[in-house]
Amino acid sequence: MLIDPTFSSVFHKEFEINFTQCLPSGRLKYTELCNLLQLTAAIHADLGGISFTDMQKFNQAWVLSRMRVEIKALPQWKDIVTVKTWINTLENSRSIRALEIHLNGEKIIGCETFWAVFNTEKRRPESLALEHEHFELFPDLKATEESFSKIIINPEKEEVFGKSVILSDLDIVNHVNHVKYLEWCMDVVDEKIILNQKINSFEMNFMRELSLRDQVVIHENISDESIVFSITKEDKNCFALQLNLV
Repeated sequence: MLIDPTFSSVFHKEFEINFTQCLPSGRLKYTELCNLLQLTAAIHADLGGISFTDMQKFNQAWVLSRMRVEIKALPQWKDIVTVKTWINTLENSRSIRALEIHLNGEKIIGCETFWAVFNTEKRRPESLALEHEHFELFPDLKATEESFSKIIINPEKEEVFGKSVILSDLDIVNHVNHVKYLEWCMDVVDEKIILNQKINSFEMNFMRELSLRDQVVIHENISDESIVFSITKEDKNCFALQLNLV
């Protein structure tokens, strides 16, 4: 485990938004937004000596359990944004990480994420095997106005479509990456909601991992204030997404 000499407990990373990351409106895709957040968290963990490579010596990896994103505005093509991240809590097998995206010195997006240490052989949570006391924690420094909430899955949900998990859905931990779940759901949202930026926040809750060739069903429940998606395997909930609308 090596700690980079440039490591700091509060980390900043600049990104330029390129055209492959953008919607037809020229604004950043919601999936690409999550990719930027995921990449920044990974780079910070790498600098601090608790990266995927470090953890794999103990057959461990960080996996995302919950995520809340609050959006004031989406950046657009050629914007240079700064992603800022720090850790609120880190104890045993769990950690809450905060992230913000700033544009021209103004915070435009806040995110709260809940991570678990996962044994990639046993496929279950366990305590972090690596030293991490060098990370200063900021439990009172929040990136979002609200914390995680319980996503209510309405039994009156409508089945939208079914699919089989394919190789391109998987990440380095050998399960479906959280951005893929979001992509599956966003693909069936009314394009006017997305292109006109009618989503002011969203939450994701990951309950069970999905693997190659798993058969899943995506469900949807729409109200005036929100759209709730759930993904099931063999009638058991694996994932929930709530899009909160303006």
